[in-house]
Amino acid sequence: MAKILIVEDNPSNMTFARFLLESAGYTVISATDAEAGLTLAREAHPDLILMDIQLPGMDGLEATAILKRDDATRAIPVIALTALAMKGDEERIRGAGCDGYIAKPLRYKEILATIAAQLVRP
Repeated sequence: MAKILIVEDNPSNMTFARFLLESAGYTVISATDAEAGLTLAREAHPDLILMDIQLPGMDGLEATAILKRDDATRAIPVIALTALAMKGDEERIRGAGCDGYIAKPLRYKEILATIAAQLVRP
C-alpha cells in the first residue's frame, strides 16, 4: 500500500488523519512543521503528501512550491488540507502547486476519495 506523509501541526487533525489512513491500509509518516516535512519528503519519498497550509514558520504553500521545484520531489502529489475555504483560496492553493484541495473540517470519505484519485494518476 502507498506511503503517505502528513504535514499537520494540529494534534487532533494529525491523530484523525493518521487513524483514517492507517485503517485504510496506508503507511503513514508525519511531520508537525514544513521544514520537517520537506526533509521527510526528500528522505522517505512518499507516494503522496497531505499538507496543512497554515503551519508555524514556513507555511504549506511555500513548502509545496519548494517540493515542486525539486527534481527529487516534483512528481509527488500534494493535497492541501486547509481551513481556508473562501472564494479564491482553492485557486491560490492550486496555483502554488498543490494537486488537490481538502477543506477542513476533514471528512473521511472526501479524504480517501481524493487520495485514491491522486494515487492512480499516470
